[in-house]
Amino acid sequence: MNKTQITAEAGVPLIIVTRAFDAPRDLVFRAHTDPGLLVRWLGPRDLTLTVERHDPRDGGRWRYVHTDAQGNRYAYHGVFHGDPSPDAIVQTFEYEGAPGQVKLDTTTLEQRGDKTVVRTVSAFASVDQRDAMIASGMERGTHDSGDRLAELLDKLQASRAGREGEDR
Repeated sequence: MNKTQITAEAGVPLIIVTRAFDAPRDLVFRAHTDPGLLVRWLGPRDLTLTVERHDPRDGGRWRYVHTDAQGNRYAYHGVFHGDPSPDAIVQTFEYEGAPGQVKLDTTTLEQRGDKTVVRTVSAFASVDQRDAMIASGMERGTHDSGDRLAELLDKLQASRAGREGEDR
């Protein structure tokens, strides 16, 4: 399961994204909540991410902007529900290009041996809204994000191992 799996059952307003990463849960959680790390993996490879706001606490707001090579900007925002933890990161997500179409994302991180399984359930107001998200090309961004996160986690672990070796 080291490749991203996207599930969207017919007639159900959910998208479920699952992927296992070769990294400990605390490091995967940090990558999901540290804005300095988010910009290194979240989104398609050909876009640059800017974190304009990131307040990971109950009621905290976030806003991210992706920019393409031509300077086009794609902004997203939302609110955290509950304090994010490795057990659950719950937040709304609204693409500013389609205002009023808000989804609720719940991400859980489960340690399984030396891997962490990340599962995000995105709940939409309707199947039509869910289908519009799929039609928007979200699969490419989701796959790129998963691959980029795996690469980042490998680098962070190599750096961590190097520092631990120096301490000995």
